[in-house]
Amino acid sequence: MKRLAVVGSTGSIGQNTLRVVEHLSDRFRIFALAANSAVDRLAEQTAAFHPAVVGIRDGGRVDEFVIQCQKRRISIPEVVTGEEGLRQIASAPEVDIVVSAAVGAAGLSPTYSAVASGKTVALANKEAMVVAGELLRKTAEKSGARIIPVDSEHSAVDQCLRSGRKNEVRRLILTASGGPFRETRVEQFEKISPEEALKHPVWQMGKRITVDSATLMNKGLEVIEARWLFDIPSEKIDIMVHPQSIVHSMVEFVDGSVVAQLGTADMRQPIQYALTYPERLPSSVPHLDWTTVSRLDFAPPDPKKFPCISLAYRAIEMSGTAPAVLNAADEVAVELFLERKIVFSDIPNLIASTLEAHKTKIADSLESVTEADSWARQRACGWLS
Repeated sequence: MKRLAVVGSTGSIGQNTLRVVEHLSDRFRIFALAANSAVDRLAEQTAAFHPAVVGIRDGGRVDEFVIQCQKRRISIPEVVTGEEGLRQIASAPEVDIVVSAAVGAAGLSPTYSAVASGKTVALANKEAMVVAGELLRKTAEKSGARIIPVDSEHSAVDQCLRSGRKNEVRRLILTASGGPFRETRVEQFEKISPEEALKHPVWQMGKRITVDSATLMNKGLEVIEARWLFDIPSEKIDIMVHPQSIVHSMVEFVDGSVVAQLGTADMRQPIQYALTYPERLPSSVPHLDWTTVSRLDFAPPDPKKFPCISLAYRAIEMSGTAPAVLNAADEVAVELFLERKIVFSDIPNLIASTLEAHKTKIADSLESVTEADSWARQRACGWLS
């Protein structure tokens, strides 16, 4: 019986994690749940899974959480708050596996705590590996922590890499659905509304990652993540648009063999893979129906339409704190777009301006990364003026 801490339990990954735990209730028990501010849903999850500890990042919502628990007539667990509370949960000695599913840079601190404590980390928060990948990798080597990716693309690569040794890898190929504007002319991009950008053709996700999927910045961030997860240089990581979203990613080996991971578009599969690794257990995810697969299309992304990809490669080239700046600027740009303060085509321009203004430093501590993150947010917010 493995004990889990789910950081970001009220988001889509967190909710799907709990569905996997329900399916494999003889294997997993919830020790802790943590969320930012969605205390209604957190109370529902507390009633269903009876965690010993609950973390609420927004400490001002604790009283509301208590009221919600009282309405449901359930015992109120120990409650910890703020960033320190999330770190406490992620490093608790009772925890075997930490599911890092908090959205954005907020997931960095608890992820680092889990890795430093030598936990198995099911990593769904790509920003943590984007902004501090080198630091997390070196920390894991010292602590003995194991980082298993939950992103469907990186989970696919992780599975494909079982087929050979690292020195036999020619390249990693991350697939992308292409988002809602794969066929849209670039001249129309400035007219794209937030409502249109939030209509992803395949996945149901949070607002930021959905907009990132529309700009293909999510693929750029995934390249950075893959670079550190698998210790593969960026020049060996490619992106292919695959609108059917059946092939989740591929690995090409030096002998010409290509190993791909295919499956239905359901996040429970990579979540379960991360939780049960190295075992494979029966899943509640529907199996792929080959009678419905009539074709598999692949094409490289258009760099003129989707310049965010090139910006991500540029951040890797700059190294150090540059990926943290890229991520922070993107987070601000998406927020400004959703607030209708900038247009869709402004997003890469704002990010590029912030990235080029940054003087890169060595990312050898959480402090250096968070300083770069704060600088980038301030610079990006000033872009409008």
